[in-house]
Amino acid sequence: MMECALEDVSHGDGHFEIGGTDRSVSFEDVAALAFAGADYPDEDFELGLNAMVFHDPPAFNHPTALHLAVVLVDEETGRVTLRDFAAVDDCGMIVNPMVVEGQVHGGAAQGIGQAMLERIVYDGEGQLLSGSFMDYAMPRADDLPSFRTAFQCTPSPTNVLGVKGGSETGTVGPPAAILHAIEDALAELDIRGLDMPYTPERVWRAIRAASAADAA
Repeated sequence: MMECALEDVSHGDGHFEIGGTDRSVSFEDVAALAFAGADYPDEDFELGLNAMVFHDPPAFNHPTALHLAVVLVDEETGRVTLRDFAAVDDCGMIVNPMVVEGQVHGGAAQGIGQAMLERIVYDGEGQLLSGSFMDYAMPRADDLPSFRTAFQCTPSPTNVLGVKGGSETGTVGPPAAILHAIEDALAELDIRGLDMPYTPERVWRAIRAASAADAA
């Protein structure tokens, strides 16, 4: 289009220019011609103006967090009530604080559901018994307290923005935090290593077994 050598062309502000001259063409004109094919330089020149680039970072980035749960355990029924939950996350540089806070809330809700409610159940013949949300317990608003969240920023060295993940910690921290809170609440019974989910039945059976062992 410009009848010049490739090295003479520079690009800026949406235009291709030849240095030291007033000759230029817009990126829009180049794109239109690239897909029209009416005036190609040779037969081997393919239609289109596409480029694909894969970013290969030198290393992964790892968000970190501290999660703390406060629970009430009814020893008569085994019911665990999550009274309070706090999380401090290091997501690196935060671009939009409201979005990241929402991500942390969603991640924590997922982790709490995994810890206290969600379970895939089969009968003795291998038939799935929790195949719909009528039977599979998902966390709902009344299962969750008002989360308390805070952030610290340690920029990631592996990308130019210094960003890290924003919600992955929510699926890791709550199960451990809730288990430790349950064990602390039942410290006098020395209950350790409950399997998820921490349902009333499972906690009740652990309490009964520990009480029976103490009585023996």
